[in-house]
Amino acid sequence: MVVDTGGVITVSKSKNERQATAAVEESSAIIFLVDGQAGLTAADVEIADWLRKHYSHKFVILAVNKCESPKKGIMQVSDFWTLGFSPLPISALSGTGTGELLDLVCSGLAKAEEDLHEEQDEDYVPAISIVGRPNVGKSSILNALVGEDRTIVSPISGTTRDAIDTEFTGPDGQKFRLIDTAGIRKRAAVASSGSTTEALSVNRAFRAIRRSDVVALVIEAMACITEQDFKIAERIEKEGKGCLIVVNKWDTIPNKNQQSAVYYEQDVREKLRILQWAPIVYATAISGHSVDRVIVAASEVEKERSRRLSTATLNQVVQEALAFKSPPRTRGGKRGRIYYCTQAAIRPPTFVFFVNDANLFPETYRRYMEKQLRKDAGFPGTPIRLLWRNRRKMGKMDGGGGKGSGGRAQLSLKSRGRKLALTS
Repeated sequence: MVVDTGGVITVSKSKNERQATAAVEESSAIIFLVDGQAGLTAADVEIADWLRKHYSHKFVILAVNKCESPKKGIMQVSDFWTLGFSPLPISALSGTGTGELLDLVCSGLAKAEEDLHEEQDEDYVPAISIVGRPNVGKSSILNALVGEDRTIVSPISGTTRDAIDTEFTGPDGQKFRLIDTAGIRKRAAVASSGSTTEALSVNRAFRAIRRSDVVALVIEAMACITEQDFKIAERIEKEGKGCLIVVNKWDTIPNKNQQSAVYYEQDVREKLRILQWAPIVYATAISGHSVDRVIVAASEVEKERSRRLSTATLNQVVQEALAFKSPPRTRGGKRGRIYYCTQAAIRPPTFVFFVNDANLFPETYRRYMEKQLRKDAGFPGTPIRLLWRNRRKMGKMDGGGGKGSGGRAQLSLKSRGRKLALTS
């Protein structure tokens, strides 16, 4: 997230200064932008003193703009060394120096991301949200898990109006944060009801999905899977959240036998294809039957979502997949080539394939590679992301910036929740 602030004339309490202060405090990296043509000003000195005094722990880059000429740029930046930062000559107009600027930004964000992960790993408590259509038994599941009536249970749809957080410790001592949400109905149904409260509740439910690590999608055993269930499943996959499907009120299925669950699972997989990787748990919340399996399954899903594969193991899987099925040739006789693969992130697991030309790998082959990754490496209960990157002859990946980028800078590093403030 890049935040462009209003110009800071003096570090006072005006609207622009308050906005700049808020942006700087929330940011992981700061670009302190000065005017190379105007030269050093008293305002530049005041801002530099303010940054050093209050934000010395932040990653600050001093960028001297309007340095269109590389030769003159060296002279233009000379006065700015007195500010206590290393000045970098750039030109927003021609793009000169923006590659180097981007490299510095990425290095600062990467360091901030490492520090964030260290803090998160120490105090990390997985959040599990319980979502689904109205009256499928979400609150009953939460109450059965925590052993108390934490939320109101009623046969009337829409009893739960807000996302309710509850701390919970599993059988193995693992702590969780459970989030019970309002039932998610179709937009048309919410609109026709005329209830502003319900509309807000649905928005809160979607926000609960966004701040969850694992989502328990609850469906009712005797009810058909609807388009709305599929929409919820799409949202879960899009947000990259771990998921398990909870079939509640399993006791209402008549004449059950050993094959009932098998046939039911086939039907669920057919209608919720986007969640083929999600485990299914059968439970009856009212009686508490098999509800403990929800937490056990959620715990396993979270472990898979946080799992890393070594580059050696990952490339062995990729080589076996390539040996079984090579990338298809184009009409011109070109064929895609995978140089290597590495895992770039977790939660969700994200893999980067470095190839000769990403356009030579059609969607069908990308799905095949994902299928083989799941088959050989697992990752049940979590979506996985496959990114395909061109590797240049000099070994640099596309969009990396740097001196060879010709001034065209594209941000290739995605830092979750990181902010960059532009202050001038």
